[in-house]
Amino acid sequence: MSEFFKQLAIQRWDDHRYYHHSRINQSLHLLSAISFLVAYAFLFTDPALSALIAWLVSMTARQSGHFFFEPLGYDEVNQATNDHKEAIKVGYNLRRKVVLLAIWAASPLLLMVDPTMMGVFEARAGLEGFVHNTGLLWLWIGVGGLVFRTVHLFFLKDLMSGLVWMTKILTDPFHDIYLYHKAPLALLRGELIETRKGEYQA
Repeated sequence: MSEFFKQLAIQRWDDHRYYHHSRINQSLHLLSAISFLVAYAFLFTDPALSALIAWLVSMTARQSGHFFFEPLGYDEVNQATNDHKEAIKVGYNLRRKVVLLAIWAASPLLLMVDPTMMGVFEARAGLEGFVHNTGLLWLWIGVGGLVFRTVHLFFLKDLMSGLVWMTKILTDPFHDIYLYHKAPLALLRGELIETRKGEYQA
């Protein structure tokens, strides 16, 4: 277990130092983390609402931070090019995220063709029914995206790397609140980029 937690700390540290320089991105991750916890709270009582919150608020805030505010040039702090960081990314790099987000955005079209998805979902009338089933569909896309990359990492790396990454993703909301709760205050002080990342502690 000690090796598992060591690898988890390394993945978290690499994610922070490589992909979270922008204070705007950090603040959006704080918003994302809080809304993910709200989504977690609804997961067992209203799964469709949970998925709607997770995708429309949490993921939208989170990924807009990466796509629109995170610097994509040479990383002076870590002495790494963006291409290098994208190549070594354990989870979803920007290219993989585009594919996942495209699937998410296009998926409601399937419900327009078949509102029950070949009998998988209960037929529901009206806009409310369509939104409810969209939430359920998005829940399965989220679960599928998590499981797919976890299993993919089993083959690309090893069993532990995949399980560590899955654990990291599921616990990111808690960790992001700890990491980025001061980011909005830094923004108010006019600090757009966090230039010092400190040192990794195993």
